Amino acid sequence: MTDSQNQTLWMLHLGLGSFHRAHQAVYLHRLRATGDTSWAIAGGNIRPDMAQTIVDLQTQLGAYTLETVTPQGLHSYERITSIQHVISYTADLAGLIHNAKKNTTRIISFTVTEAGYYLDANEKLDLHFSELMQDIEAVKAGEAGHTIYGALCTLLRARMTALSSAEANITLLNCDNLRHNGDRARSGLLQFIACVGDAELASWVVQHTTSPNAMVDRITPRPTHDVVARVLKATGVNDPASLMCESYIQWVIEDQFANGRPALENVGVQMVSDVAPFEEAKIRLLNATHSCIAWAGTLLGMTYIHEGTLHAPTRRLAYDYVTDDVIPVLTPCPIDLAAYRDEVLDRFANPAIADTNQRVAMDGFSKIPGFIAPTIRERLARAEPVASVMVLPALFLSYLQRWHMGKIPYDYQDQAMNSDVAHAICASEDPVRAFAADPILWGDMAGSEALTEAMALAYQQVQQFLAQHQLQVV
Repeated sequence: MTDSQNQTLWMLHLGLGSFHRAHQAVYLHRLRATGDTSWAIAGGNIRPDMAQTIVDLQTQLGAYTLETVTPQGLHSYERITSIQHVISYTADLAGLIHNAKKNTTRIISFTVTEAGYYLDANEKLDLHFSELMQDIEAVKAGEAGHTIYGALCTLLRARMTALSSAEANITLLNCDNLRHNGDRARSGLLQFIACVGDAELASWVVQHTTSPNAMVDRITPRPTHDVVARVLKATGVNDPASLMCESYIQWVIEDQFANGRPALENVGVQMVSDVAPFEEAKIRLLNATHSCIAWAGTLLGMTYIHEGTLHAPTRRLAYDYVTDDVIPVLTPCPIDLAAYRDEVLDRFANPAIADTNQRVAMDGFSKIPGFIAPTIRERLARAEPVASVMVLPALFLSYLQRWHMGKIPYDYQDQAMNSDVAHAICASEDPVRAFAADPILWGDMAGSEALTEAMALAYQQVQQFLAQHQLQVV
């Protein structure tokens, strides 16, 4: 599905991290392997991170080795070559701008953590974040922005100036876990542009871009030196840019592209009119469950996700959360939710993935409102029990208290968390009530007696759980 078979069309991806290289780049690689080489990826970062990985990829002309592992422990190796241009980072984003101005660039895609969108519980841009305000001022002054909104403003301004209306259309494609990610990121972008005061750009974005909602899924741990060693042993290639992931992969996209797209449906991507059912199932059954196991596992002294999943009492917490509270609010659904629940837990139990609690536990102040609070809100609105789902935020509160005391055995990262507020919650006379009253976490439910009482009961349950199982974990 391209406009011409005589030129390469480009997907410009912002953020050459592990997930992109284990997911979107894999799908496009497989499409190219069928003989359809009409599309390729150009990619680079909007911040000065991953410098060595960028150099390694450039040295290898964008190619790298992907190791996949099945739940049964079968390792496979594939050389991924769909990233045809690796863009060096500069503070002015000159390389990205150059590519954004090309009429052969038809998609700008990006992978951002939930907190990276700076949206509050009311879907408004949260201007309390200093980096967001700095970006607004930078873009006002004509400088490059380095949040997702600032970077997109910078690139789209350049495209607007460089191309005629007839050739400027471009798709902005999210590849992350934000619910309704296309709609919400588009809203955040337009709010950002309004703060900048660029009415011309705002009008251009409305007219010349689309923002499909999408759902992505593939467990991809941070790469380690062990991966490089295994790749060398298995393939004979010393590849410092290699990475590993599980064998499972899924991508569901609303088919709303502004200026053509790769024929990704030919390699397993689901092109749909509405991504919402797939999105809700994934966010609530996989993402929230992942966090549950990471928080519980950390509190019990574990390092890896598979340890918690294989620990029957911890697995039971996750299983009961889905069975008791999530499946009832998502039914009816085109997905077999019980089968999906079991598949997710089997994937988490794969020891070969060695996914860390540290990676999965991060950004709780975004994950509570994004992944967990919707189920609580819906169950309470239906006057139904919330005992199983409330265990998840109660685990996070216990985790937060451990962090407050300096007893989390790793650096906890949370872009949406105000550290002073979090410490104050933990230091209050009634941490449960203070936690239940936080508007960032709970939005319109914050401080309600129904939420507070349910949290208190779940918190007691979690303390009993930890006391019973702490010493049983080696």
